[in-house]
Amino acid sequence: MSGSRLLLLGQDAEALAPRLEASGYIVVPTREPIVEAAKASSTPGVDLVVLSASEAHRIAVLRQQWPAVPMLLDVADDTLDARVRCLTAGADDFWLSNHPPSDLLMRVRLHLELKQRHLPATQLLQVADLSLNATSGQVKRGSRAVTLTAREFQLLLLLLERQGTVVSRDQILAQVWNDECGASSNVIEVYVRYLRQKLEKGGERRLIHTIRGQGYCLAEHVPPLGGPR
Repeated sequence: MSGSRLLLLGQDAEALAPRLEASGYIVVPTREPIVEAAKASSTPGVDLVVLSASEAHRIAVLRQQWPAVPMLLDVADDTLDARVRCLTAGADDFWLSNHPPSDLLMRVRLHLELKQRHLPATQLLQVADLSLNATSGQVKRGSRAVTLTAREFQLLLLLLERQGTVVSRDQILAQVWNDECGASSNVIEVYVRYLRQKLEKGGERRLIHTIRGQGYCLAEHVPPLGGPR
C-alpha cells in the first residue's frame, strides 16, 4: 500500500530504500530512534519491517513492541531449513536478497493488504476528557497527547473497557501481565502511579481511583465504593 511506513534494518534491507521509495513507500530513516520510540509508546510508528539476515536477533524485541506489524526476514537461500529459521525467529515471512526486488515488493504489498483487511473498526474509548483510540493507540487528555509504554497502554485500555466498575488485582494480573508476576508483587501499584502521573501531568483531575481491598476503578466521578482514594 503506497504511503505505508517501512523500517529497513541491515545493509541488504537498507540498500532497497530507493526502490521502495520509488514504489511510493515511506522509508523510516535507520538513524531515526524508531525502536526506542516504540519502547515509550504504544503507537506502532511503522507499518512493516524488512530485516537483513544479520538482524534476525532483533525480531523478538521488535515483536514485543509491535505485535501486529508484519516483519519480513532475508533468508538468502530459499530452502526448507531457511524458512524454518525465519519463522522460528518470529518473522511473518521471508524475502531473498539475491532475488530481484520485485519479489520483496510483492510480499510487502501482500502483507500490508492482509494487515489492512484485518484491522478492526476504529474503537474510541472515552471518559471525561480522556480518550483512547484502540486502533491507532493514540491517547489524549483533552487536546494533550499522552505517550504511554505498551504495558501502560494495556492497563489503561482494560480500565477503560471496564469503566465505572472495579477491576481486581487478579483480573489485572491475568489480562495485562498474563499472570507472569506474583500476586504479592507491587507492580500494579507502580504502573497505576505511572499512569496517574502521565494522565494528571497537566493538572487534570484524577480518573483512576483506588478501591481499598478491591482494586481500581476508572470513572469520571469518585465511585461510592469502600473508601476510594
